[in-house]
Amino acid sequence: MKLPYPDDSFDLALSLLVFMFIPQPEIAAAEMRRVTRPGGVVAACTWDRGDGGLEMSAIFWEEARKLDPTAAGRVETQHCNRKGALAAVWQTTGLENVKEVALDLKTNFESFDDYWLPYTGGAGTPGVYVSSLSPERREQFREALRNRLLGDRPDGPIHLGARAWAVRGTVPEH
Repeated sequence: MKLPYPDDSFDLALSLLVFMFIPQPEIAAAEMRRVTRPGGVVAACTWDRGDGGLEMSAIFWEEARKLDPTAAGRVETQHCNRKGALAAVWQTTGLENVKEVALDLKTNFESFDDYWLPYTGGAGTPGVYVSSLSPERREQFREALRNRLLGDRPDGPIHLGARAWAVRGTVPEH
């Protein structure tokens, strides 16, 4: 992986929600450092896949595994998505003043369909999983998720917790 920019091209290099999918995050971070000028900032964030991390994804896969035990094997192998992981990559890359923080927020959905419909487009691992289901299984899965998220209440807003890990570091002066 090589970014198509000369050394020291930018004051800041930023990656949002990508490092968890990069198989060799140290190489990507080193490239971000290379294209950032001395004294510049290199920063990134990833969704937390640990306990209390991305509730919308956790609920999706928990319900999928209840209906289909093979669904457990569908979850992507990801990197840099636990506390300390991004900071360790930044330190290994030789960045200074490395700081990692948790960003806790809510993912808000106006209705169940607002939560469900993005999964039906086939994007990402959850979308591929939903697309692989027969129409009957898809409807069964949809209803299981709806019951999990809404219970007996009528359709309406759904608020789920999410956490991202953010890191920043500075490129050492020459």
